[in-house]
Amino acid sequence: MFQSIDQTIDQLAMHRYICDRKLATVAYLAEKLRKPILIEGPAGVGKTELAKAIAEATQRPLIRLQCYGGLDETRALYEWEYGKQLLYTQILRDKIGHFFADVGDLRAAVDRLRQHEDIFFSEHFIVRRPILQAITSPEPAVLLIDEIDRAEEQFEAFLLEVLSDYQVTVPEIGTVKATTPPYVVVTSNNTRDLSDALKRRCLHLFIGYPDEERELAIIRLKVPDISATLAAQAVNVIQRMRSLDLRKAPSISETLDWMQALVLLNVTSLDRVLVEETLQLLVKYERDIGQVSERMAWLLEGLKEGAAETSGTAADRPLPVRPPTPQSVPNLDEMEARKREHAARYYGRDRIRPANADEER
Repeated sequence: MFQSIDQTIDQLAMHRYICDRKLATVAYLAEKLRKPILIEGPAGVGKTELAKAIAEATQRPLIRLQCYGGLDETRALYEWEYGKQLLYTQILRDKIGHFFADVGDLRAAVDRLRQHEDIFFSEHFIVRRPILQAITSPEPAVLLIDEIDRAEEQFEAFLLEVLSDYQVTVPEIGTVKATTPPYVVVTSNNTRDLSDALKRRCLHLFIGYPDEERELAIIRLKVPDISATLAAQAVNVIQRMRSLDLRKAPSISETLDWMQALVLLNVTSLDRVLVEETLQLLVKYERDIGQVSERMAWLLEGLKEGAAETSGTAADRPLPVRPPTPQSVPNLDEMEARKREHAARYYGRDRIRPANADEER
């Protein structure tokens, strides 16, 4: 259990997760208030890793539900084991026949069967999916509902009972309430807006891309074999790359993949050729690759600043300037049409000669 905010920071750091005080405050309060955490932010910034680190720090089992389009309660909550039910009815066929031997008509047989129908719809024949596993767990667990924005809005409505009361309703059994409420972490990549009802039941946390100093700390923790100079150069390039208008900016996970690749390649210093050869580890779309290639000279301008990391902190160095805007090519037809429109408003349209008058003459 987390005893304080500072202890939360230390506990997560012990399990290789670096967080700031704002994040640690939410993680601490979620346990004390017994409220779920809704974590939003770009993909790859450490939302899922936070849930894993919390599970390790609190020594709780991690139960994960990966959301996707079409997810329903049979995959998230429970499912009846129909094959097992059918097997039991075949094995007990003789007993069932003997049970109805003295029944005179069909109505009486149905009435007698109704008295024992819960035998085959009991907890013995139910398959517990992640949410029911977390609710019925005898020991406290961490329930990770990952990428909730991939599921439909109807699934959000289904989750409201779980997130507010830590209970679920199974029609054949009844309401199942958690004896030890799980630590619930819900993540979203912001591909769509979530409902207000869902957000109201959670402590909200947004995790964005880290600043230069924190990203350097993460790299030193996750890739200890990398040199300080190379790490500083790489982070400087990454920070500048994120300032571009990319469809998918490099995330922390992609940064770590790049760092590990540089270590495997025995790289000691970055240059243009090396960055271009390993660019596919950072940029995933052809449009983004073209944009990064056009601004490669600007991206590599910060290598000297990155090399100075060993002699000062990231806070002492100036932030990367904005990327240069490419010179636009004027559209002459559009400029002429706009000029004629302004003239028509000023002089009147009846006094303006049509644009194709000279051609017709």
